Amino acid sequence: MAEQAPLSRIPSLVLSKAGESLPVARIIPELCHALASHKRAVLQAPPGAGKTTFVPLALLDQPWLGRKKIIMLEPRRLAAKACAAHMASMLGEKPGQTIGYQIRMERCISRETRIEVITEGILTRQIQSDPSLEKAGLVIFDEFHERHIHSDLGLALCLEAGEVFNEDLRILVMSATMDMSAISVLMDNAPMIASQGKTHPVVTHYLPPKPVSRSLGKEIWKRF
Repeated sequence: MAEQAPLSRIPSLVLSKAGESLPVARIIPELCHALASHKRAVLQAPPGAGKTTFVPLALLDQPWLGRKKIIMLEPRRLAAKACAAHMASMLGEKPGQTIGYQIRMERCISRETRIEVITEGILTRQIQSDPSLEKAGLVIFDEFHERHIHSDLGLALCLEAGEVFNEDLRILVMSATMDMSAISVLMDNAPMIASQGKTHPVVTHYLPPKPVSRSLGKEIWKRF
């Protein structure tokens, strides 16, 4: 079992590894200031910027977070598990330590977990049992451009929780392609922050053709 990184070292470890390789790293100071002063923020970053796995870790030692958790919503179960696994590997850990996840019929979270990657239906149930989200200091809505009823409901419930029950709750909405001006207005004119993306070279490889046996060819001909 890997040793858990001390709280104060987590962001520095991540920042030193990512460096300038992730475009989103350059806007972290601006994002931290926005969340500290306004408690709401909107981040627009194209695919490849590093927002999904870099931002939660970079925010983990912010003074306003204290010892509370970061909850990050992913619209798909596979993405939630993959995201948690990648962030855990960045810390030299396994899912269930500092980074955990919870999806339908599967839970990988411990007492040490500081970042929970969950699907949107899980958030709804958490708010039903704890309307204040007392243990959460920040809720991140990732891939918000994939809007549907669960993401809209989750955002509305979190905004209400922050206004009525938990004044220290921060909310961050992240999207790759969506025009976020309307979301900013909904969130009391939350600061909008934009990050550049990063493209990667793509190489196409072609496999040599293989001869098809006569028997297989006949079966294909019969069916199609």
